[in-house]
Amino acid sequence: MNQPKAIHHVSLIIADGLKAREFYQGVLGLEVADRPDLGFPGLWFRIGEQQIHLLELPNPDPVAGRPEHGGRDRHLAMSIGSLEPLAVRLEQAGIAYTRSRSGRRALFCRDPDGNGLEFIEEADT
Repeated sequence: MNQPKAIHHVSLIIADGLKAREFYQGVLGLEVADRPDLGFPGLWFRIGEQQIHLLELPNPDPVAGRPEHGGRDRHLAMSIGSLEPLAVRLEQAGIAYTRSRSGRRALFCRDPDGNGLEFIEEADT
């Protein structure tokens, strides 16, 4: 059987490309990837062999009322070498985060548009 073998990209809806770029490139340190003209604004970022595609489109989902802890909401999970430098950058940027409630070395935050993100510490990353 020919089964899927990897996730190529994840798409998230954003409202403001500049704010999103400041967060994903400035705070998270992701590399901007080339993006074709799709007829609407957006940004693509590399994350290892995968990508995050940010689509600047009207959001059909409510942003208000989402759980404080991103682990109780739809979220994108990423591996990271160490959580502590990320925690410092999030604090410096005034971005709230919570630690994993399962005991794993992980933290959750939200991007400027309320999209849930999880970072899981993996020493070999």
